[in-house]
Amino acid sequence: MAKDWTSFELKIAVKAGMQDMYDAWTKATQVEKWFLQACTYLKKDGTSIAAGERVQTGDTYAWRWYFYDETEHGEIRQANGTNFLQFSFAGNCLVDVQLEPAGDYTLVRLRQHNIPTDEASQFGIRIGCVEGWTFYLTNLKSVYEYGHDLRNKTHPELRGVNN
Repeated sequence: MAKDWTSFELKIAVKAGMQDMYDAWTKATQVEKWFLQACTYLKKDGTSIAAGERVQTGDTYAWRWYFYDETEHGEIRQANGTNFLQFSFAGNCLVDVQLEPAGDYTLVRLRQHNIPTDEASQFGIRIGCVEGWTFYLTNLKSVYEYGHDLRNKTHPELRGVNN
C-alpha cells in the first residue's frame, strides 16, 4: 500500500473545556502559552487584532517560534467560533483543527493536508510537521492540564531538541 504523503491527522484528548481549547488556537495570548513565542493576528483590513480577541475567517497571522529566525505567515480560512478552525500553513498546506467534547476532555483533531508530493515536501513538510505538531499538541495538553510548558525558551544552543 502506498504512503499518503499529502495529509496526516493527529489527535489528543485534553482535559479542558471546548471554549478553552478553541481560544487556545484563536487568541494570541492563548496561542503563545503553548505554541509560539510571538503571535500576531491581523484583521482583513490589516489592523491588529487585540491579543485577547478571537480571529475570524479571512484574518491573517504572523507566527514566530523560540530560536527560529523565520516567521510563518498565513490566513485563517475558516473560524466558526466554537469547534473548527482552518488555516494555511507551510506554503499552500491547510491545517484543520476540529474540537469534539469527550466527557471531561476535549478531543483535538488536527489534520494537515494539501501537502505537495515532491521529495523535499515529503521530508520537510510531511515528516517535519508530524514531528512538530506531535510535540506542540503534547505541550498543549501539558500546559492546560498541568501548567507545565515543555518548550525550550532559554537555551538557544538546544534548538531543535525536545526538552
